[in-house]
Amino acid sequence: MKKIRLGGNKKKKILIISIIIGILLIVGIALIIVKMNSGETLKNNNDKKETEQVEEQKELQIVDVDSKSRPYAIMINNISVARKLQSGLQDAFIIYELIAEGGITRYMALFMDQNTERIGSIRSARHYYLDYALENDAIYVHHGQSPQAKRDFSKLGIDRIEVAEGKTGWRDKKLNVSTEHTLFTNIDMLTSGLGNIRTERNQDLLLNYSVEEIDMASIPNATKADKVSIKYSSSTTSSYEYDSENKVYKRYVNNDEHTDYVTKEQYTFKNIITYQVNNYTLNDGENKGRQELENIGSGTGYYISNGYSIPIKWEKESRSSQTKYYYENGEELIVNDGNTFIQIQPKGQKLEIG
Repeated sequence: MKKIRLGGNKKKKILIISIIIGILLIVGIALIIVKMNSGETLKNNNDKKETEQVEEQKELQIVDVDSKSRPYAIMINNISVARKLQSGLQDAFIIYELIAEGGITRYMALFMDQNTERIGSIRSARHYYLDYALENDAIYVHHGQSPQAKRDFSKLGIDRIEVAEGKTGWRDKKLNVSTEHTLFTNIDMLTSGLGNIRTERNQDLLLNYSVEEIDMASIPNATKADKVSIKYSSSTTSSYEYDSENKVYKRYVNNDEHTDYVTKEQYTFKNIITYQVNNYTLNDGENKGRQELENIGSGTGYYISNGYSIPIKWEKESRSSQTKYYYENGEELIVNDGNTFIQIQPKGQKLEIG
């Protein structure tokens, strides 16, 4: 009788089981790798979405584009004895400098959605400053006025606050200067003095701002602008030096650091726009040397930011219309996110950029 051997079948079964286990292990490992890759892809997609969301959430620092607030356009005393007392200008998002009588200049500083506690010192109105309050749909703030400005308040429909001691402003009597240089205000006091003045802005912001830093060097005809000097008269020159570390321009007047009375810090600006217009002395019978500006029309100038200057064109169609700024190719100018000093210089005065 033959004996039946089962050893061979047993070996075959073990081999088959081993193969099955091996296949299962391979499949399992493959599934784990696929899962890991899927997880990594999902993570990458989530990271990408988060990055896109962060980019979408970027907002301008200088102004809130969704705000409809009307800015305050405040006349600032810039005679030499008052300059060292200037306060709060770092909070302004735009400042204009224009020539006035006797070769002095005055500033008009625009504040929007700020809570600045000391602004000044406050000075009187000149009629051509009203053009720039209008182009920003701003509430004009002053103390006193020229006869020309008084005439134009009603003619142009200017919403204004004339700062009064004890109501919308105060005299800092501790200052060792003439009384006319001691009047200051703040945003809370101005807001309390609005009365029935419209508070919602009915036009767009004057300038187009970029959230991302503009590559100034890549713009056609860009030149280096580490130093800027803008002469207004024999008694007034505004100048700037570029701070490459902080990407702002430090401001000087007559070679002295332009500093804030409260903080003692030097004023800095991200953007400078400068161009020239004709001016002449009015024959108004008072012989005070008051000026007229030929600021309606068009011309050329410069936009300066991030260490570079580029040539631009400007155009202002009427006293109430917004000044439009263009690149040389005719496209509308876009400026860096930051405060801007608009230097409207008398034609023929010295301008140095380099």
